[in-house]
Amino acid sequence: MALRISGSTSAPDSIVLAADLPARAQQLLAAGDLDGYRELFAQAERIEDVHRRYWANVQLLERGLAASSFATPAQLPGLFTAITAGALEVLEREPCEPKLLNYAGVALYELWSLDAATALFKAAKRLDPQLGQVDRNLQQVALRRRSLRGARRDPRLHPEVKGLARRALALATRAQPASGLRLSLCMIVRDEQEMLPRCLAAVADAVDEIVIVDTGSTDDTIEIARSFGAHVIEREWTGSFADARNVSFDAASGDWLMYLDADEVLVREDAQLLRSLTGRTWREAFYLAETNYTGDLEDGTAVTHNALRVFRNRKEYRFDGRLHEQIAKTLPGYLPERLESTNVRVEHYGYLGAVRDAREKSRRNIELLRMQMAETPATPFLHYNLGSEYAAAEDAHASLAEFERAWALMEADADRDLYEFAPALANRLVKALRVCGRLQDAITRADEALARFPGFTDLVFEQGAAALALGHTERAVSLWERCIELGDAPRRYTATIGCGTYLPRISIAEVKLAQGDVERACELLEHCAREHPEFYGVVLPYASALIAAGKTPDEVVIALAERIPELSATARFMLGTALYETGAAAAGEAQFRIVLERQPHSSRARVALGETLLAQKRYAEAAAVAAELPGEDPLAVIACRTELFARIVDGDGAGASAALERARNAGMTPAELDLFAAWRALAVDGRTEIALSVDAVPLLAVALEALLRVQDFEAFELLVGVLERTPLDQRSRRELLADMYMRRGFLASAAEEWMAVCQDQPDVSALLGLGRIAEARGMAAEASEFAAAALAHEPGNQAAADLLTQVRALAA
Repeated sequence: MALRISGSTSAPDSIVLAADLPARAQQLLAAGDLDGYRELFAQAERIEDVHRRYWANVQLLERGLAASSFATPAQLPGLFTAITAGALEVLEREPCEPKLLNYAGVALYELWSLDAATALFKAAKRLDPQLGQVDRNLQQVALRRRSLRGARRDPRLHPEVKGLARRALALATRAQPASGLRLSLCMIVRDEQEMLPRCLAAVADAVDEIVIVDTGSTDDTIEIARSFGAHVIEREWTGSFADARNVSFDAASGDWLMYLDADEVLVREDAQLLRSLTGRTWREAFYLAETNYTGDLEDGTAVTHNALRVFRNRKEYRFDGRLHEQIAKTLPGYLPERLESTNVRVEHYGYLGAVRDAREKSRRNIELLRMQMAETPATPFLHYNLGSEYAAAEDAHASLAEFERAWALMEADADRDLYEFAPALANRLVKALRVCGRLQDAITRADEALARFPGFTDLVFEQGAAALALGHTERAVSLWERCIELGDAPRRYTATIGCGTYLPRISIAEVKLAQGDVERACELLEHCAREHPEFYGVVLPYASALIAAGKTPDEVVIALAERIPELSATARFMLGTALYETGAAAAGEAQFRIVLERQPHSSRARVALGETLLAQKRYAEAAAVAAELPGEDPLAVIACRTELFARIVDGDGAGASAALERARNAGMTPAELDLFAAWRALAVDGRTEIALSVDAVPLLAVALEALLRVQDFEAFELLVGVLERTPLDQRSRRELLADMYMRRGFLASAAEEWMAVCQDQPDVSALLGLGRIAEARGMAAEASEFAAAALAHEPGNQAAADLLTQVRALAA
C-alpha cells in the first residue's frame, strides 16, 4: 500500500472487553467475510460511551487497512470498498473527525478514486494541520495523477466506488470547524482583589460566561468579579479545591469549560486563538502554554509547561483531590488525538515572591496534602505534590523522601508512561538529590532520566551543578556547554526557560570569574544581557564582573543601560546589590532610591537602602529608613535589625528601646532580642547582666563583621564585650574573631588571636591560621613551618598538606 496511516492507538483492557469488535473484525477479515465486517460498524454505533464508540470505529478501520497486507490482488477492491463504506457511515453522522477522514481517503486512494481521496485528505488537513501522514498522502495522490496521464483505468475499480465517491465529496465539504459553541470560564477565588482584575480583563472578551465560586473573601473580590459580569456563587470552604472547582463546573452552561486561577493571565493577543478552539469538536481538551514566573525578585526566571485548562462540558469531567486536584485522568487519555497542545499562552504569577509567601502557603498545602493522604491511597502524584511543597518550604530532605517515593510508585505502575508530570518529577528528584549532597546519585539519576526524556536540558544543567559541587569544574563547564547545544527543552517536559541559553552561560561565567578569567566572564554575561534583556537575573553577575574588570560604578550603569534598554525596578535592585556588595555603597544607594521612587512600597528596596546607609556610617538615616517598614511586612524583622544596629551604634538609647518593642511585635526571636538588649545596655549603661544563648552568635558575628567592614572600631570593641556574654569558650571566641580579621584583611589582629590560642594550647586550626597569615604576608618559610607543625599535630590533614604544597611551590 503506497499510503500511510497514523499509528494504531492502544486502549485499556476494559475498553477491549466492553467492545470486542476489533477481534471480531480480524476474524471476519481473515475469513473474507466482508459483509460481516461492514455490519460491525452498525454494531459499534450502539456503544453508548462516545469515546469507546470512536475508539471501536478507529480499530475497525485500522484492522481493515492492515488486512490489505495479506489480501490477494483480486480481494483488494472489495476490501477497500468495505473499509470506505464503513468509514463513510461513521463520518456522515459526524464529519469532523480528521483521523477517520484520513483513513477513508486512504481506502479511496487504493480504489483509484483520486478526487474523492483528495477531498478527504484536504478536509482532514483543514481540521488538523498537524495530523500525521496527510501531507505525504496528498503528495502520493499527485504522483498517481501524473502516472495516469494517457494510461488505462486501473482494473481494480469497484462498481460501488462512484456512489462512495459522491458521498465522500459531499461530507468533505461538511467537515468544517463548528461555530456558535460557547466557552465558560470557571474560577474559584478567595481574597483576590489584587490579582483578579488583571486576570478577568485579559480573558473577558474571549469567553461567553464567567462562573466564580468564592470561598469566603473578606475583601472586594466578589464586587470585582461581578463588575466583569461574573455569576458569583458563595460557598463555604470545605478544605477541598476539587469540590470548589466542581461547583463552578456544575453551574456552567457553556459547551466548553476553561478554568484559571486569579494569578493566571491569558496573553491578550491569544484571545482569538482561544476562541477558535471551541470549533474543534474532534478534540476533548486543550493544553495551553503556561509560563510560571518563579523568580523571587521577578527577575524573569520562569518554567514553561503544558497546562490542561480547556475541555468539553461533560458531567464525567470533574476534579478530585483536596490540593493539586486532577482532571486529566477522567479524559480519554488512550486517545491522544482527542487532546491537543496549543500555543494559547497563559502567564502564571503565583510563585513570585511579591505575590505569595512561599513558606506560609506551603505549610497550608502540606497540611491539606497530609489530610488527603490519610483519606485516599498513596499515589505518585500525591507524593510528587507533597515533595514539591516541602521543596518550596525549603525542607530539602523531606522533599527528597517524597520525590523518591513518588518515583518508586510510578515505576511500579504498568501505565507509568501516561504520567504527564513524570519529567518534572525526574528533574525535581535530581535537584533534591543535589541539594541534599547526594551529588553522584543526582548525576546517575539524571542519566537514567535522560534516556527516558531525551533532550531534557534541565537535567543536564543539574548535572553541571552537581559536577561543580564535586569539584569537577571542567566537567561542569562541559555539561553547561552541552545545555547550550541542546537549547531549551520541549514544553511538555515542564522546562525552565533559559536552561538552554542564558542560564548555562551565567554559570560558566561565574566559574571563569572565580578562575580569574574576567574577560571571558564579561563576554558571556554581555551576550546574555544583549540577547536576553528580559532576564533581569543577569544584571547582578554582569555588574559584578564589570566591576571586577575595573569599571567604575558609573561605567557599569552605562554598560547595563546599553544592553538592557529599559532598566526596570527589578534590574535596578540587582544593580544596586552588585554595587553595594563590591564596596560601592553610595552607587548602590542611588539605585535603591530609584527603585523606591518607582515602587514606594518595596520592602526589599527599603531594607537594602538601609544597609547601604549603614555601610556609609549614616546611622540616623539608616534607622529612619528601616523604621518606615510596617511591622506586619514579611521583612519587618530584617528592618528591625538594621534599625537597632543603627540606633545603638549612633548612641540613640531611647530610639533603640522603642525599636526593641517594634522588633518584639514583628516576631524577632528571643535570642536576637536579648542580643540587641545586651548591646544597648552596654552602650548606654556601660554594663549588662543579660546572658546570651548560642542562638544569638550567628547574628552577633554578622554585626561584628559589619562594623569591621566600615572600620567603626570603637563600636566594634564595645560589641566584642557582648560576645563575652555568650556560651562560647575563650578558644572559640578567639577563632571566630581571628577568621573575621583574616577575611577583612586585619592580619596583625588575626595573628594576635591565633598566637594567644597557641600560647594556651596549640591546635591544628590555630597553626593553619598562622600559616595562612604568613602566606598572605609573603613569608613562605614561616608559612611552611606552621603547615608542617599542623601536620605533626594531625597527620593526613588535607588543608595543612595543601597549604604546605602551595607555599613550597611559591618558594620554588
